[in-house]
Amino acid sequence: MCAHDNVQRGGSWAELPPAEHVDVAVEGLRMLADPTRLRMLWLLCGDELDVSTLAGRLGATRPAVSQHLAKLRLAGLITQRRAGRHVLSRARDHHVGELLGVLVHDAEHRRSMTGHPFGGP
Repeated sequence: MCAHDNVQRGGSWAELPPAEHVDVAVEGLRMLADPTRLRMLWLLCGDELDVSTLAGRLGATRPAVSQHLAKLRLAGLITQRRAGRHVLSRARDHHVGELLGVLVHDAEHRRSMTGHPFGGP
C-alpha cells in the first residue's frame, strides 16, 4: 500500500501527535538508524538472547554488543532479565517487531521499484 493509494482524510492523521510522543518516536528511530542495532533488534524480536550469542550471530565483539544493548534499553526498545549469570535481552513487545517488519518491507519495496540500492532515483 502506498501513500497515494491510501490517502486518509481526517481521523487520527488530521491532528499532530503530542510533542513528547514525537520526541520518543524520534529517539527510537535514531536508535534504529545504526545497522548493527537494527540487526540486533531484529534478532531480539525472534528470541531472548544473551550478549555472547548476539555477538556471535552479529560478528561483533561482546563489549560493542553490550554498548548497543544499553542504548536500546535506554530507548525503551528492549527489556532484560537475569537468568543465573546471564542477562537475557528481548524486544520490548510485538510493536517493535511490527515496526521493524514494516521498515524492512518498505525498504525491499522501494529498492525493487527503483533498482537503486537505497531506494532513491
